[in-house]
Amino acid sequence: MVYTIGQPPDDTSPTETTSLLSSQNHQPGTLAQPEPDPENSRQEHDNPTEGIALADPPSPRKLALIMSATWIGVFFAALDTTIVATLTGPISSSFNSLSLLSWLATGYLIANSACQPLSGKLTDIFSRRWGLVFSNVFFGVGTVICGVAPNAGTIIAGRVIAGVGGGGLTCITTYITSDLIPLRRRGLWQGYGNLVYGLGMGLGGVFGGVLSDRLSWRWAFLLQVPFIVVSAVMVFFLVDIPVNPSTKPALSRIDFLGSAFLVASLVLLLMGLNTGGNQLPWDHPAIIASLVLSAVTFVVFVYVESNPRWAPEPVLPVVLIAKTRTVLSACLANWFATMATFLAIYYVPLYLQIRGLSATAAGLRVVPLAGAMSVGSLSSGYIMRATGRYYLQIVGVMLTFVVGAALICTFQLDSPGWMTFVFPTPLGFAYGAMLTITLVAMISAVAHEHQAVITAASYAFRSTGSTIGITIAGAVFQNILTTELRGKYGDMPGSEGVIRRIRDSFEGLKHLPQGWDKGVVLEIYMDALRGAFIAGLGLAVLAAVTGLFMKEHILHKNLARK
Repeated sequence: MVYTIGQPPDDTSPTETTSLLSSQNHQPGTLAQPEPDPENSRQEHDNPTEGIALADPPSPRKLALIMSATWIGVFFAALDTTIVATLTGPISSSFNSLSLLSWLATGYLIANSACQPLSGKLTDIFSRRWGLVFSNVFFGVGTVICGVAPNAGTIIAGRVIAGVGGGGLTCITTYITSDLIPLRRRGLWQGYGNLVYGLGMGLGGVFGGVLSDRLSWRWAFLLQVPFIVVSAVMVFFLVDIPVNPSTKPALSRIDFLGSAFLVASLVLLLMGLNTGGNQLPWDHPAIIASLVLSAVTFVVFVYVESNPRWAPEPVLPVVLIAKTRTVLSACLANWFATMATFLAIYYVPLYLQIRGLSATAAGLRVVPLAGAMSVGSLSSGYIMRATGRYYLQIVGVMLTFVVGAALICTFQLDSPGWMTFVFPTPLGFAYGAMLTITLVAMISAVAHEHQAVITAASYAFRSTGSTIGITIAGAVFQNILTTELRGKYGDMPGSEGVIRRIRDSFEGLKHLPQGWDKGVVLEIYMDALRGAFIAGLGLAVLAAVTGLFMKEHILHKNLARK
């Protein structure tokens, strides 16, 4: 049964099975602070003009089936992330371009960054079901293209297409969780979802490494496709959350202008960061133009999103984010922490392969980080369910995050093996907990009609953070590597050709010319990696500082937030 909910009678006493009420039913005092608060005032007065259409709350069995259907897609989106992190070496070497490494990651993540902000508004209009079906189709098609790619350009194109779908699989599942589960239990169910995500991340490196070592890296992509088809079919039959009624045409509600400027800004920024110091020097006119145009288009995007005339239903609610301290603080913490975490996810396996480990062995040592991420998320969910509080948690979690980033900076070429298992673990634990805490805090800080777009904003900060983090790491790594190699061997005959081979493939280390010391070259590799890890530590500190500005909000036990 589908219905639109308005104001209930005064004697209605909502429970956890009571259907979700519109924000017209939000009452004063929903925040932990007793004094008047602009965030609380906004929830009281920023009421929707129309009711919120919802299905009957599902039974526990139906809820478990719905979430299981969505989590299949989440699992493979996560699996795909660490598969690529482990296989960047073999893939880049097969196409003779180690500089391809950053594009394998950023091509996927640029697509995430561009499309995730749209998913909140689009699924509000066209339904969560069709959003997930669309995401599964794109993810599957992109994965097939990667598996059969004959050249580097094709596999990057496949990663972009898969990124469109993979971003939707993760964030639309989060919207569905918020649609069906009250805030007090929201963190726990987010923990379950992150457990699935962490399991996918943990198995991805091993799965990809084994297939690369024994068959071919191509099978790491192709074997995912049947499961993606199963996910799409289950979602079609199980997910049935109605859209909110509106008299406006569907297409007129989409913020095409704001989306276009956001995509342009991100693509220009990432093109400049990836190419600068790698294919072209930083002072090249193309790099300068790319970065300047990125800044200009971002300013225009903010203006468009802030102006109701241009964006009546903005793809990212810039004004709401800027004026709500908890939302802004949580978004920035997500942004910086994701930069630092993805930097580690992609460059710790590279460090392990430089030490001589196979792709399989490198993948196994990423498992503790992914496992700790799941444990951190689930633990924070249990604590929030028990206490209804989260601020003290975020303080401890962000301190742990900084310690984890600092431990990774201590890696050496001869570090004991146990350190490579243990040292990334605090970073993963704290990151998983931070994701759950900040998401629940953001949702609790705004009225219900904003929860999908605010969640989309959270994912936009995460996806841009992951892209920028990997790009920063790639820029630092490649520039230090090139500078030190030229400083040491720049006067050797044919040095530029040798340096290019070393940067583009690990195979270059096996065929060094006379006068080149492999041990010295490996130390230079390690210096470049350490530079990237130190950049990650700086980002972790920024994440900790911004996260402390969140405010405590009450986590209600029922969907009505009363």
